[in-house]
Amino acid sequence: MNDNEMQKKLRWYNIALMAFISVWGFGNVVNNYANQGLTVITSWILIIALYFIPYTLMVGQLGSTFKDSKGGVSSWIKETMGPNIAYMAAWTYWVVHVPYLAQKPQAILIALGWAFTGSGNLIKEISPVMLQFMTLIIFVFFLWIASRGITSLKQIGTVAGISVFVMSLLYIVMAVTAPALTGATIATSDMSIKSFIPDFNFAYFTTLSMLVFAVGGAEKISPYVNDTRNPGREFPRGMLTLAIMVAICALLGSFAMGMMFDSNNIPADLKMNGQYYAFQILGDYYGLGNTLMVIYAIANTLAQISALAFSIDAPLKVLLADSSEKHIPKSLLKINDRGTPVNGYILTLVLVGILIMVPVIGIGEMNSLFNWLLDLNSIVMPLRYLFVFLAFMALMKLSDKFTSEYRFVKNNKIGFAIGLWCFLFTAFACIMGMFPKMEAFTSEWYFQLSLNVITPFILLGLGLILPMLVKLKQPRK
Repeated sequence: MNDNEMQKKLRWYNIALMAFISVWGFGNVVNNYANQGLTVITSWILIIALYFIPYTLMVGQLGSTFKDSKGGVSSWIKETMGPNIAYMAAWTYWVVHVPYLAQKPQAILIALGWAFTGSGNLIKEISPVMLQFMTLIIFVFFLWIASRGITSLKQIGTVAGISVFVMSLLYIVMAVTAPALTGATIATSDMSIKSFIPDFNFAYFTTLSMLVFAVGGAEKISPYVNDTRNPGREFPRGMLTLAIMVAICALLGSFAMGMMFDSNNIPADLKMNGQYYAFQILGDYYGLGNTLMVIYAIANTLAQISALAFSIDAPLKVLLADSSEKHIPKSLLKINDRGTPVNGYILTLVLVGILIMVPVIGIGEMNSLFNWLLDLNSIVMPLRYLFVFLAFMALMKLSDKFTSEYRFVKNNKIGFAIGLWCFLFTAFACIMGMFPKMEAFTSEWYFQLSLNVITPFILLGLGLILPMLVKLKQPRK
């Protein structure tokens, strides 16, 4: 290899930065602090050491083994477990984005409200039914935008997303140093060791899915494993660096939240408005008023719009590209002149529309509605990670058939056991996340529980029904 080729190869720090931007976000800090308070710091340490590091290194081995595959997880499953399970992996990758798509219009309205009014009152003044109808209109509009193949929103969103990312890091630096630089008082009075130790009870285990949701997504970096200078050394070093970066941001970010918000008296709407509260308080510390908050709100609005447009289009195209007429009816595979899967978009609209409007029946308050949909995302989205661990366990069983430049562990039995641990832990977190985080067993608690249980079964069940429909339409021999 000559010097020019060597220079084109990615180094460990390139991998770490690419993965960090893909995996991490300020919302991860806010949402998990809202669930656990300062005890989340201990939870971050445990989840990163026992789950996140092995997860990322498994992704490294899978990506290195199947370096020529373009379908990601579904391709790994196809090579190790066959096309039928690969189809379910592709279906799951797409369908878990449905709750995500249902919440993005909410996030856009919230960000716009903060940007133009300087508070979260705009959302509170509108009835939940009217607000959800507005979110449905927004979703339909951006569904139309995505169907037109307009890419400018994605490009603007990339810039906005980087801006949000930079401001999130800036928040940590400015918040942690605020007491020394500005004399800001710490909201959580008790920061003894005891205040960082969780009670490992039932309520605690219901919050694990949000932690798993926060650290997932490392499989997005897998195509770059073999683009590193030395995959066996550079990639694991990059992943360990990623883990250190995530740990620093999670720990310092959670500590900064504890300085601003009393860990023993967390605002009920912190998940919905916490990011904006944080920058508003930061502006007060440094005498900047609402400037930081407004900049963040505008950047976040554009980033959310881009994420919505991209998530409508990309996951669906991955599903259709990795599936065949054996699994999906021809009508769903239909593409128009613009390359848009028209009927796939209609199916997306139906599922997202149901998730936007139906919950209003039993959840009559906007903050509860937002929190429920966020929690549903933390239950459903990690289901796609299960296929990563399935693929890795299958790879351990078929290790003689495949070769890899990078191996996470040399002992296949140990590798299989680690994959099984991550699989079971993810499943356990998703199941526990189904229990609503409400103190009283009210009618709304049971309604939320029912939706949390039924929704994943319906979304995944549709993936099982479609191949049956294909078989029914086939002529009998």
